This record gives sequence, structure tokens and C-alpha cells, in this order.
Amino acid sequence: MSSPHLIHSEDVPWTELAHGSRVALKRKQLGAAAHGRKLGCSLVELPPGRRSWPLHYHLGNEEAVYVLSGTGSLRLGTQTLPVREGDYVALPPGAESAHQLINDGPEPLRYLCFSTMEAPDVLVYPDSRKVGVFAGAAPGGDKASRTLHAYLPLSAEVDYWEGEEP
Repeated sequence: MSSPHLIHSEDVPWTELAHGSRVALKRKQLGAAAHGRKLGCSLVELPPGRRSWPLHYHLGNEEAVYVLSGTGSLRLGTQTLPVREGDYVALPPGAESAHQLINDGPEPLRYLCFSTMEAPDVLVYPDSRKVGVFAGAAPGGDKASRTLHAYLPLSAEVDYWEGEEP
């Protein structure tokens, strides 16, 4: 007997993400493979010396990380904290939960990343001073369902009435 909601991680392919010399990871989108709707879960492997996604926080969705193996550092808000196997961190929406994982250990850092999958969502990137806006599908969700997806520098702010006829 089988179900589309029961998957084995070995049957889900890895996807790779890399940007420059600092960001690199492999990810298995377990929640999507099991046809989850409101809860995402990814198995992530971060090689030594690399970082995950840029420092960011969500205004709509909550995330959590559970470390399976390896050691590293977690940038969390204004702190940098050590993480190791067995650590769990809750990342509720808001600036105090800005986060980025860094593998400064000698072996791959493997963790599960959980996320609510609500749209719309706005992400804020404090280091690069930009925002990401998602509608129709949450970040990490079904791109075909997405009705809006944009990254904008915070300096792009305009007055509410700009461009509107008087």
C-alpha cells in the first residue's frame, strides 16, 4: 500500500544552490515531494566553509531548524551562536529572527528546515538592504502558482501617491 504523502528521503533528488564562493548548499524538498500544503520541510546539507541563503527574516512565515549532524554557526538577529547535532531553533516572523547558517566546522552540516507555507510573504535582507515579495505561493513553494515575485532595494521606496493621477 502506498500514499503520495509518504516518501523516503533517498527517493527525493538533491537540488544544488551556489552563489559566488560563500553560498553553496544541497537541498531535498521533502514537504513538496510528500504533497504538503501548509508546512514545508527541506533536508539541507551545507559543505564546510559555506553559508546558506543570505541573512533574512520573514514577515509572514515562521521557520525552524533542527541540526542532524555537524557543527556550525547561526547568525540570529544580532548574535552569532554555535550550533551542533540535536539543536533546534524556532524562527518566528520578525527582525529578531533574522537568520543564516554558516558551516565553520570540518564536516558537512546537515539539518532539517521547516517553514509554514503561507502567501503572501515579505522577506527582509538586512545585509543587502532589500526586500522580497511573494504572492500566490510562499517562498520555496510552487513557482507556477506564484502571481508576484520581486526583490527590491529598500531605497526604491516611493510616496504612496507617486504615479497616481491627482
